[in-house]
Order: sequence, then structure tokens, then C-alpha cells
Amino acid sequence: MATYIDNRKAHFNYTVDETFEAGIELHGFEVKSIKKGQGSITSSFCIVRGGEAYIVGMHIPPYQINNTDPGYDPDRTRKLLLSKKEIKKLADKDSMKGLTLIPLSLYSKGPYIKVEIAVARGKKVFDKRETIKKREADIEMSREYKTVR
Repeated sequence: MATYIDNRKAHFNYTVDETFEAGIELHGFEVKSIKKGQGSITSSFCIVRGGEAYIVGMHIPPYQINNTDPGYDPDRTRKLLLSKKEIKKLADKDSMKGLTLIPLSLYSKGPYIKVEIAVARGKKVFDKRETIKKREADIEMSREYKTVR
């Protein structure tokens, strides 16, 4: 399982409650571009509409710019492939106040590209400060431990 694109800011900006694995509908050249490590999911989110799940705002540039269809939109809305049971669960969670659906990473599982989706709650500024303080304390403790050895 190789991770191609990661949303590094997700755990800093959100508190992750639950995660799901979903397939994603892509064009062939989009798959090549993702496997090359190009693309961004930092500003993207997921929505559930009409019994189907979609990812909005994910940017995947064309693999070869000169060979791409002129009408290609790198920021187009892409359909997520989930079971009806999972979509219903996500629709219930999405309607709850303060929760959002965010992609955490794009990775391969066998011959397929998968997306890890999280049901998350946005952090407040003071929560982010606590995260920074905890991270710095952990770094300081590891430094002290290294000097003792």
C-alpha cells in the first residue's frame, strides 16, 4: 500500500472521529498523475447528495499537458465509490452540526486508487495551540532522553 498524496494539515485543523475507505472515479491520465505524486487534497471536502458521495475541490493536474483534452478541468467534482450502507451513515453524520467530511490520503490498494475519508470536527484556535504545545513537549522529552543515554 503506497500513499501518493497526504493531507498533512488535516490532523492539525480537525479532530478525526471516524474514517472510511472509498474508491474514486478517475480518468486514466489522472491515475498516472496521482501515482507520480502530483495533486492536492488540502482544500477539498466530501459531500453526500442524492444518495451518492462526491469529493469537491481536489486538484489533479494532467499527466501530460500536451496530450490532455482541452476541456479537462483539474478541479472537477469526482464521485466516490461507497456502499449504500456507508453513504447512509455518512449522510447522517454530515447533517450533524459542526462535522465535515474530509479526505486524509490517496493511496493504492492492489490495482485501485483509494481515498481515506474522515468524519471530522474543526478545531478551535486554543485546541491548535494545545496541539503545538504537546508536540514541542514531546520533542523536548525525546531530546532529554537522547542526552541521558
